[in-house]
Formats: sequence, structure tokens, C-alpha cells
Amino acid sequence: MTQQTDGPAATVAQDGTTTTGPATAPAFITATEVDRIPTLLAPTSGGGPVTAGLYFRVGAADETLATAGLTHLVEHLALHRHGVSDLHYNGSTAATHTHFVVSGTAEEVVAYLNGVCASLRDLPVERLATEREILRTEQAGRSRGPNHQLPLWRYGARGYGLASYPEYGTLHLTADAVRDWARTWFTRDNAVLWMTGDTVPEGLDLTLPAGQRKPLPAPTSALPVTPAYLTGGSGGVVLDGIVRRTSAASLFAEVLGRALFTDLRQKGGYSYAADCEYHPRDTAHATITAYADALPQKQDAVVGGFIDVLARMCAGTIAQAELDSARVKRLKLYETPDLGAAALPSYALNVLTEHANLTPDEHRAELLAVTVEDLRDVARELHASALIQVPGRPVDWAGFTEAPQWSAPASDPAGTVHRSRQSDAVSLTVGPEAVTLVTPGGQISVRYDACAAMRVFPDGARHLIGFDAFVAEVEPTLYAKLTPDRMAVIDAAVPAAAVVPMPERDPDEIPQAAARRGGLKDRARGMLRSLRPGRG
Repeated sequence: MTQQTDGPAATVAQDGTTTTGPATAPAFITATEVDRIPTLLAPTSGGGPVTAGLYFRVGAADETLATAGLTHLVEHLALHRHGVSDLHYNGSTAATHTHFVVSGTAEEVVAYLNGVCASLRDLPVERLATEREILRTEQAGRSRGPNHQLPLWRYGARGYGLASYPEYGTLHLTADAVRDWARTWFTRDNAVLWMTGDTVPEGLDLTLPAGQRKPLPAPTSALPVTPAYLTGGSGGVVLDGIVRRTSAASLFAEVLGRALFTDLRQKGGYSYAADCEYHPRDTAHATITAYADALPQKQDAVVGGFIDVLARMCAGTIAQAELDSARVKRLKLYETPDLGAAALPSYALNVLTEHANLTPDEHRAELLAVTVEDLRDVARELHASALIQVPGRPVDWAGFTEAPQWSAPASDPAGTVHRSRQSDAVSLTVGPEAVTLVTPGGQISVRYDACAAMRVFPDGARHLIGFDAFVAEVEPTLYAKLTPDRMAVIDAAVPAAAVVPMPERDPDEIPQAAARRGGLKDRARGMLRSLRPGRG
């Protein structure tokens, strides 16, 4: 029951579709309805278990930063009553959908799906406190991918950018909020069922409240210019970009991954892992993510080699053999036994998101029509929208612009000015419209009406996160004269829906002003080093 993105099961259909419009089932998949829910069926040969999945068009990108984790919480509650079982089942919450999947006998599948829908109609909210703790534990142990920071830098602290953040909503959401979310999003009109087999087994009761099919969330942007870069991370290089959702783009991701592996691992010996992935984002666009790891002494070589590979492809220096090899690998997917059953999850997801489905023959024709020139066009599209995270040195020499490290310049902010207890060069202004942190390097300003979330700590601190992902941390211990009446100004101005009550901090976690030592410049440098990153 972990948070997931589109995986290998979605490869057959999602990597190849290019047209948009009403999404229907192709001829080799049967379309029907169960309790007003669109249902797709495909047979399997040789018997075996029945596999089924129930999709809902709701995910993390539909939430706000203050309610992040709400969908995941509903998913957990819906599965609680199944308890410990030998039945193979799971639930997952991705950016734009939630998926309940099961495999077993027809009777077991019916019991599972009936139980999920029964729980969604009447969530066991008496389990809310326990499930909150389970989700916090799950979150603490979850491994984060190499690109976990890129969404917030690209999209900000909302929509698709929420993938970079903790699930703040699990800290404070009420039973009423959870029930309302389930009633609004987990409806029969916002669902699609898929199932292996020729017919729907008897006894299914998927009764759910009426609703409406929810559109995919519109992408936001926190990047004024692309291609852009940021420094830091785990030591490797990671790049993502937004491209049109085409067969050429899916093949390009395969070609780019192989080229990175060949140059950075096999030839250079700089990286161990070097690869590229393609994931649909919405009906028209997909995200391509490329990455390569590096030891500290190899970082410069990896950065240079990585950018060289991308530049070569933008220039169109792609061998026909590279395209042919990637195409052969993709075409082999259509030799899968019981292709219809294997494609069911991705075809159902296309129906859910209203993306047109193509037949296997149409997919093959599109793949066979892709040319080297098409791949070059995708490479240029990827480069134009790219955001790359590199260790150490900037990469402006390669045509990338540094992503904003500070809020946009503004006139002197209005409000009361509170000097830092550590440096005279740093101050915090609490105004009627915004909180602004001013430093020698720049300023960070979070407007109350553009506050995605405000973390409220029992010790009096307030951390404001703007829609652009910039953070202003208001710590009474670090600034002079931050009296309760000044904090009350912030509390009154930030929308109640953005407030996130935080647990009590350990005394060692509460920042304390260090003794003033050295000159003004030294104190300013020390203060800046103590500040957390401007985004997060």
C-alpha cells in the first residue's frame, strides 16, 4: 500500500498512444458495466487465477499541501477490513489515480472488490488515529528516488509538485474530512474496473455513490525559464523534462537510457546506474527522467558525459541501429501471451483519464513509423523543458539557467522588521500581506494568499510554504521582538485550510541564536549557513 507511479504493467498501451479523445476499449478487450462502473474484460488461456483492478481518478496531485496524504489515507482505510489473508491484494496511490488490485479465485476477487466498495461507502474512521501512525511509519521507511526533489522545483508546492513533500494531511485530518473526500472522489462515475476473464463473476456488488468523472489536475510551474539547473542532491545527476506523449518519445527514452549506460558505465566507468524512464503525466504529455550515479571523485566526469550524451542526441547524432534496437525491444511486448489481459491495467487507466486506446496493430504501426529524425525532435523537446540537478558546480556553460534560489525581487516589504539575533544583515518582516526574510544574498517572501501550508509548532514557530515552494521559517528564538501579537498577525492572515498543526519538537530541534562573534560579514555567513534551503 505504498505510493507508486505508472509501472511496467502500463507499458503496452501507455507508451504508444498518441491520439486523444473519447477512450474506448479496442476490439480484443470487451467493454461492459458493473453497477454503472465502466468495466473491461480480457480472457486468459490455460486457466489460472482471476486478476482484477479498480481504478479511481484521484491521487496525490489532486490534494493540497496541507491535506497531502488524504487519498492515501482513504486507500488504507478501505483495505483495513481485509486484515491478514493469503489473498494476493494491494492498493496504491499515485499522482493522478488510486488502484485496488487483487488476484485469486473468482469468489475471492468478488469478496475483495465488494469489501473495498463497502468500506468506501462506510469508512472505518475509528481506525483513523492508528492508520495515521502507520502512514507516518511507512513514509519514514520509504526509499526516495533520485528525482524526489525535482517535482517541487518544477511545479511548486501544489499539484504534481506534492510528490516531493511529506504527507502533512495525515497529521491532522478529521474523520469528517476523510469521509467527505471519499464521497467526492471515490464514486462510481470516477472509477473504472478491469478484470481477466470472459465474463463478470456472479455476486459483484460495487455499489458506490454517484459523482462525476474528475479531470486531470492542470500542471503548475515554478520555473520561469527552462532548461534550468539546481545543485545538490545525493551526488549523482538527474534530469527530467516534459514531452508530448508519443511513440517516438517512449522510444527515445529507451535510446537515451542505453546511451547513458554505454557512455557512463561501459566506456567511462564513471557510473554504476545510468538509465532513463518514460511515464505518462496526463492525456497529452509525459515525463522523461534520466539519471546517473557517481562517486565524489567522478562527479565532474559524470556531469560532462551526461550532458554530452543529451547534446549528441539534440544534434541528431543518433545511429539507426540505436533506434532499431529500442524498437525491437518494444515490439516484443506485443508477443506477450494473453496480450489483452496483460494490457488491461493500462487500457483501463486510459479510459479513466479519457486518453484514446489503440489496438496492438495500431501501436506496432506507430512504432515502425518512428524515424531517427523523430528522436532528434524529442531530444530537443526534452532539452527545452529540462530541469537537471547536478552535484557541485553550475552547468550554465551548457545552456542551463539556474532555477530561482530566491523570491522575485520586490520593493522594501511593509510591516514590522525583526532583526536576526545572529546577524545584523538578516531580518524578518511580518507584514499585512506577507512574511519576508531578507538576507545579503536575496529575499524569500511568502504571501498569505499564496501560502500552500503553514506548519504550526507548539513552541510558537510558524513555517510558511508558498505555492512557489519557497519557505519562510518564523522562529521566535531567532528574531528580536517576535511577540505573540506579531505572530497573531500571521495566524489571522493565513487561510485556515492551509494550517498544519505539527507535533511538539524535541528541545534540541528548536533553533537557538548562536553567540555573536567575528565581524559583520562573518556573522552573516554563519547565519546563512544555518538557514535551511529556500525551497522545500
